[in-house]
Amino acid sequence: MIPIRNIYYMLSYVFKILNEQGYKRLATEEFNNTAELMAAILAKGISIQLKRGLGKEYLSHTEELSTLRGKIDINESMKTQSMIKNKLICIYDDFSVNSTMNRIIKSTVEILLKADIEKTRKKELRKLMVYFSDVTPIDLYSVNWNFQYNRNNQSYQMLISICYLVVKGLLQTNMYGTTKLMDFFDEKRMCRLYEKFILEYYKRHYPKLSVSASQIPWSLDDGMDDMLPIMQSDIHLQRENTVLIIDAKYYASTTQVQFLKHTLHSNNLYQIFTYVKNREYQFNDINNTVSGMLLYAKTDELIQPDNVYKMHGNQITVKTLDLNLPFEQIADQMDKIVEAHFDGLIKEK
Repeated sequence: MIPIRNIYYMLSYVFKILNEQGYKRLATEEFNNTAELMAAILAKGISIQLKRGLGKEYLSHTEELSTLRGKIDINESMKTQSMIKNKLICIYDDFSVNSTMNRIIKSTVEILLKADIEKTRKKELRKLMVYFSDVTPIDLYSVNWNFQYNRNNQSYQMLISICYLVVKGLLQTNMYGTTKLMDFFDEKRMCRLYEKFILEYYKRHYPKLSVSASQIPWSLDDGMDDMLPIMQSDIHLQRENTVLIIDAKYYASTTQVQFLKHTLHSNNLYQIFTYVKNREYQFNDINNTVSGMLLYAKTDELIQPDNVYKMHGNQITVKTLDLNLPFEQIADQMDKIVEAHFDGLIKEK
């Protein structure tokens, strides 16, 4: 079980805005569960957004009116015989706070109000929702979460991302079609947060490294790559001709068991070895060091992988990262990975 405070620290790397002054107090608070943490982040974020002003967007309306507004829908006006009543069907745009993003925030808060969070937190959220009186709820099952962000709505990016985590973590439907609250963060979403945290940690503290989640091209003899899957690395660290490719894995079990024997997940090992060999091929005849690492989130199992293998001239490491420790010790584990692969590289605060 990862301490709630560590989840906050992980989120603060993924969403840099959580390091700003308005959110810093949250890092010192104690939270009973992840829903409580999300409610606190969302409450603070909404409060800050209200000071800037709720975002608005132009929404199209079709309405029967006695005065002309926008453009007339002639066909509908004739169908409904509005002109007999001295009215017309008009189509017009309204600059409204009832935007999709505001509707998502309001509906997400309604979910949190049903969750296991403190009464004082619920009271805080209800007070904030007073400013959303002109915003209508939205069906969160039908939301397309792939938003485009620009200068006008950039401040909403973290809020919508937190809403996404809340919705996917708390909102489930049972076989009878009714909504129920579930435990926060399933394995898939926790794995994504784990990957992004590691990537952003190295980006922030090791600017002398090239840090990315880059694609690795196949080393092909004839250039024919039809139907080949994309090799997408989780974390690609590079300094000059030294490369470390990290595959971050978050599983309930870090090993597989057959006939009472613990072994590594075979697909994971095949995958990281393939990444390493194809990345090495890109250097051609240039002297290089390309290594790979499977970095599992540590579980409560008695047997945890901690191995270094030499495979066809490359080092493949299998390690666990203990997320149950104080965050300073988590950071220390991650720093030692860089120290072991990139000599003399110093962490920057």
